[in-house]
Amino acid sequence: MSTPVAPVGPGAAADPLHTDPPAAGHDGRYLGRRRLYLRRFLRNRTAVAGVVIFLLLVLFSALGGLFTPYGYADTDFSALTQAPSAEHWFGTNQGGNDVYAAAVHGLQRSLVIAVTVSLLTVALAAVVGAGAAYVGGRVEKATLALIHFLLVVPSFLVLALVSHRLAGDWRVLILVLTVFGWMSTARVVWSVSTSLRERDYVRAAEYMGVRPLRIVLRHIIPNLGSLLIVNLTLGVVSTVLSETALSFLGFGVQTPDVSLGTMLADGAGTITSAPWLFAFPAGLTVLLTVSMTFVGDGLRDALDPTSTTGAAGARR
Repeated sequence: MSTPVAPVGPGAAADPLHTDPPAAGHDGRYLGRRRLYLRRFLRNRTAVAGVVIFLLLVLFSALGGLFTPYGYADTDFSALTQAPSAEHWFGTNQGGNDVYAAAVHGLQRSLVIAVTVSLLTVALAAVVGAGAAYVGGRVEKATLALIHFLLVVPSFLVLALVSHRLAGDWRVLILVLTVFGWMSTARVVWSVSTSLRERDYVRAAEYMGVRPLRIVLRHIIPNLGSLLIVNLTLGVVSTVLSETALSFLGFGVQTPDVSLGTMLADGAGTITSAPWLFAFPAGLTVLLTVSMTFVGDGLRDALDPTSTTGAAGARR
């Protein structure tokens, strides 16, 4: 998981990590916080490259199917295990399926799983971690005990067994990945929230009779914005790796559906005789994980006021 970064949002001025004054631009005018973060991010060339690559992958998954007459399940019995050609850009597999069409659908499926799981795990971790920190007492102790117990459970084994038992339905895979993927982030959120619950704006809300749930959602979680954004981005990477590993081993997405993991599994045995079956899904997987890692690192540098890279871009 990513390392905690300074929380931002409403009330962030009360946080000791945000004691630095707003940065001044080259014309002497002070920059707004959002504009400052954007400038820091744009100065990081690898992060910008990561955004460009990720957007291109999203476009490929959304529009790539328009450039081929084949569907991912269509078969061409006249072209079995055929090398890339003008007819089949990425070649075909042993069953005559077009690898290009399968790659488009597989990337789309992997993206849907990764982004959905990352959103759900971050949301669940934010509510549970911040809620436990604010309520405190026995609720806090019980929540931490549950988190620590789930962290030591062999989650990969449970994921494999549950996914395989339920025939590799990708929606079930999203559910089980979410159930076993929120604990580490929740532990970090709880740690940061224990200091936020003592802030003056939280005490003022309590004095005004604001309900605890509203305080957590409106006053504590918004101040964890930078932490949650970075974890959301890097969570896509970890989910892609988990889904790919499960599908590669036959416990994730299963035929007739296709994901990058199932394509890697199909091509693993033909690396020498038909390398294109492995090379194209492997390339897409690498591009996806590397691009999101670059974006996550760039966001962490831009949102963290103690970052050397972020501070260097503050006065551009």
